Amino acid sequence: MIDDNTAKNAMQIILHAGDARVHCMNALKAIENSNFEKAKEEMERASDEIVKAHHIQTNSISAETQGEVGVYSVLFAHAQDTLMTIYSEINIAKRMIKIFEAYDARLAKLENLEKVNES
Repeated sequence: MIDDNTAKNAMQIILHAGDARVHCMNALKAIENSNFEKAKEEMERASDEIVKAHHIQTNSISAETQGEVGVYSVLFAHAQDTLMTIYSEINIAKRMIKIFEAYDARLAKLENLEKVNES
């Protein structure tokens, strides 16, 4: 049976990771609108939340390695899975910001070149 502390930690990981996912999705919506500053702001918030979740996980694992008795928990395993999945989403979204900023810059350069050629 899962102890209260493990359940609390698992739920905190899930909540912080979930908040990180919301910010990540907001960043992706901002990318769709070429609002890269908003996307970066949302990614900072996502990073802050995922770090909080990661610290809880690390502290839990550290406690077990220092002798605290740990019992396998499906809830904690789910929390770890959620954390890692959303961490991957964050990494992809960060890369997408860079890709679309570069794409946007190239497009703007081509549009300016086209205007010069029309003159």
